[in-house]
Amino acid sequence: MTRKRLQSTMQEAILTVRELTEQLRKSLEGRFPFVWVRGEVTNFSRPGSGHVYFSLKDQDAQLQCVWFRHMQRQTDQSFDPLTGEVFDKPRPSPLELLRNGLDVLCAGRISVYAPRGQYQLAVELVQPAGKGLLAQAFEESKRKLAGLGYFSQERKRKLPCDPQRVALITSPTGAAIHDFLELARMRGSGSRIRLFPTLVQGAEAAPAITRALAEANAQNWAQAIVLVRGGGSLEDLWAFNEESVAQAIFESRLPVLAGIGHEVDVTLADMTADMRAATPSHAAQLLWPLRAELHQRVDETCSALRRAMERRLELAGQSLRECEKALAWFSPQRHHERLYERLDSLGAALDRAGRHWLDDKLQKADSLERALRSALGPEKLDIFNARLEQLSARLQAALPRVVADKERTLQHGILRWQSTARTYVAEQLRRLDALSMALEARDPLMPLTRGYALVCTSAGLVRSVDQTSPGAKIEVRLADGSLAAIVSDVQRAKNRKREKS
Repeated sequence: MTRKRLQSTMQEAILTVRELTEQLRKSLEGRFPFVWVRGEVTNFSRPGSGHVYFSLKDQDAQLQCVWFRHMQRQTDQSFDPLTGEVFDKPRPSPLELLRNGLDVLCAGRISVYAPRGQYQLAVELVQPAGKGLLAQAFEESKRKLAGLGYFSQERKRKLPCDPQRVALITSPTGAAIHDFLELARMRGSGSRIRLFPTLVQGAEAAPAITRALAEANAQNWAQAIVLVRGGGSLEDLWAFNEESVAQAIFESRLPVLAGIGHEVDVTLADMTADMRAATPSHAAQLLWPLRAELHQRVDETCSALRRAMERRLELAGQSLRECEKALAWFSPQRHHERLYERLDSLGAALDRAGRHWLDDKLQKADSLERALRSALGPEKLDIFNARLEQLSARLQAALPRVVADKERTLQHGILRWQSTARTYVAEQLRRLDALSMALEARDPLMPLTRGYALVCTSAGLVRSVDQTSPGAKIEVRLADGSLAAIVSDVQRAKNRKREKS
């Protein structure tokens, strides 16, 4: 009895895998009904079912997560589920941002997946954590300001070359101001720098930077504004990603040079400024050239000025010599001498032209006189009269013959036209007779005069016995009238070949 009782007790204490898993599931779900877990996303997968599978890991552990499709209600984020902050504009769904390597906060319940015997987090909410939140806010502000034209290259202005008055906005205790001022002392032709001290980190930094920008513009003293800060994390530089700072830079009447953080740090203030410097030291390099370069420019300018002066003097001397020659040429005495020479030349030319014209006219008069005598002399008149009488006689003799030829030609043409007309009329009469005969031969009623008949029904002419049947009404049309009849019987004709045989 003792052994049997022991065996029975042991059997009651032994659990199946399913029973143990179910008890673990109830224990975990009761102990952790809703938890927030932070970690880095890895093994991200989204199959066709719509469920999302991934793991959260840190340096020491890893947690399997599943985000079921019916729990993916975060189509947009109008508020922060962790802090309760209400956003002015809904933010993109975390489902769109979720990827491997992202640091996130996941909220849900701990459960056990029985087929694999492992515990997992059934996710209900996903929120980017730490830098992920700032990066998301940075991208949203970036898209908004880009849509407003803050980053447009067309609105950005050029910085003055080697400015003499510069407004510097930065922290008076940071390393950035020392680097900037150190380079400013060694570069340029000497300029005055007016410091507008401000906070560059923390919650009060953005309003302080905005006020400093407004004050620099209100004084209207500087030729350019320089906004600098040393390097730091994204959280440290966040004041320069505030939209109020970007708006103040955008509305600034003076050109703004921004040198914030290191070269890899890019803020909204950098993108909105008229020019961006990689570092505060680089900002000083962009504003002022090296003094050695300025000295070299002065030397080059002096050399160019000297060459231009020498060239100018040379051109002036050449112009003076040309003016002397022109003055000698256009002097009054020389002008009168040229006029007298021209008068003598024109007089000689006029004399030669008059003599030549007179000789030519005399020669033409002699030629015309000889031609007139030859044309109007007695011998020439007799020759013309004889020629006229000869032509008159020939005309009188030829006139009757020409008239007779024309009459014969006309009569011959009339006869040819009459013969052609008669032939054409005879031909047309023959064609008319032939057409009349052909028309009569094609008349369907002509055979009726020879004893034939046409059989008609209401459907038309009957050409075959298949078109009628016994008892059908038909009309028999003859040459002088028609008969109404009823078909009593239908008989088919025998094969003609058989009849011939």
